[in-house]
Amino acid sequence: MAKSDLQIAQECALEPIETVADKAGIDRMALENYGRYKAKIDLHSLDLSDREDGKLILITAINPTKAGEGKSTTTVGLGDALCRLGKKTMIALREPSLGPVFGLKGGAAGGGYAQVVPMEDINLHFTGDMHAITTANNLLCAMIDNHMYQGNELDLDPDNITFKRCLDMNDRTLRQVNIGQGSRVNGIERTDGFNITVASEIMAALCLADDLMDLKKRFGNMLIGYTHSGKPVYCRDLKAEGAMAMVMKDAIKPNLVQTLEHNPVLVHGGPFANIAHGCNSVIATKTALKLADYVVTEAGFGADLGAEKFLDIKCRMAGLHPDAVVIVATIRALKQHGGVAFEDLKEENIPAMLEGCANLAKHINTIQQFGLPYIVAINRFDSDTPDEIAALENWCKENGHPLSLSQVWAKGGEGALDLAEKVIDICAQENSFAPLYDENEPIEEKIRQIARKVYGADDVIFTDEAKAQIETFNKAGWDHMPVCMAKTQMSLSDNAKVMGAPKGFNITVRELRPSLGAGFIVALTGTVLTMPGLPAHPSALDMDIDENGVIKGLF
Repeated sequence: MAKSDLQIAQECALEPIETVADKAGIDRMALENYGRYKAKIDLHSLDLSDREDGKLILITAINPTKAGEGKSTTTVGLGDALCRLGKKTMIALREPSLGPVFGLKGGAAGGGYAQVVPMEDINLHFTGDMHAITTANNLLCAMIDNHMYQGNELDLDPDNITFKRCLDMNDRTLRQVNIGQGSRVNGIERTDGFNITVASEIMAALCLADDLMDLKKRFGNMLIGYTHSGKPVYCRDLKAEGAMAMVMKDAIKPNLVQTLEHNPVLVHGGPFANIAHGCNSVIATKTALKLADYVVTEAGFGADLGAEKFLDIKCRMAGLHPDAVVIVATIRALKQHGGVAFEDLKEENIPAMLEGCANLAKHINTIQQFGLPYIVAINRFDSDTPDEIAALENWCKENGHPLSLSQVWAKGGEGALDLAEKVIDICAQENSFAPLYDENEPIEEKIRQIARKVYGADDVIFTDEAKAQIETFNKAGWDHMPVCMAKTQMSLSDNAKVMGAPKGFNITVRELRPSLGAGFIVALTGTVLTMPGLPAHPSALDMDIDENGVIKGLF
């Protein structure tokens, strides 16, 4: 019986975090230790200004399926493989959210022998960044409601407060709540709601900020609501940004950990890619680029979400220029996109796999439109047959797509040596990277371009509410920003049940939200929710801890 990810992680003899820092070229004086095996990096104590940037490698994938793709696992395995080839490499990942950890999706520290450790810490409280984000968010909410209770000098309309509370947990009952009920001393009664912490604008701002002062400025720019006459009110009007930035003074520092092969990893920030922009922090990525010759990072879910936002939002704002993209898929997932039921995926089915390659082809097309070189990485499973592998290799060859077979789950860095060598070659190529749209185009046109170019949609339908919101945003001057699409991760369309590469469909934008601190407009499509719920059998039911502090059931 194969060992679980948790068993593999618990058997690893970790190196002291100081040793990992030495390998990365990080002065020990810049370390702020959180126990023996994790630390924050104080960038004020680390002068990297005279160093050139390394190569930036983005890992993305096809649309996720129940079969699994292994994007984070490939990210870790490729980083380890590059280190095995003697390349100074760092990995930059997002922090997991407790909601999915206890829910269904799981954590985000890789798997098998391509993991980031200490796995339990990373997937639970880690260094407290999620709690700081939650606190800063809810501090602002408390100050908003207190302001209205204490006389409402800003004339805030209780029925038009746009900034919501948050919690790092999947809890559908909090999507809409009534607050301030009962006696008047309980505050102003109004309807409110919660987002999951990773969907908070605080998280988005943290991950796009250059430093603490830039983060404070972004906090000040956040829209909190409107007056009774419809005038926008910002966080800076409430004078809350200073206290919020103070809460974030440690959370803004990137976190240093290690892989199972003791290579350095920065884990910092964790916005979801289906409801936020899905990338780790700009601070962590830029720090890694100064410390290493190669930086391997990932963006959430498929190329239609995480990669598009990484390239259109993060790279645009941070001035980043990627050198290569790895598109991860599995034969199992391709068969599911080709119509095979989950319980039948172990059976050989070459026609279905080739049918499912249409999904892979669309994601490849998206990366090509950004002008970036790429390689397809097939994460191998034991159930993959020689004929299926040969058919997929032939499909890639006929269509001119470079390919590498990867076995990082079973072999760690050794299982990605071929991929690493090919990625090094790709990074040496010149590329013509450019975002897909001009941020100064109208909001509707930016959304249409994403829907048509990335999803393959015919057009976009805007609800009456969305049209009215766009008119409001245009009058306020908020239209000259990138767009962050909130869409199901399961499909190229806005219907989670439609797999493969659908044709002849429209995308419906039902609502737009201004994330002025983050610097983008969020467009909500389909039924995507900013506060998930728990499944019928949450993962938490299978988790436990014994009298010796040994955790069980954490993947």
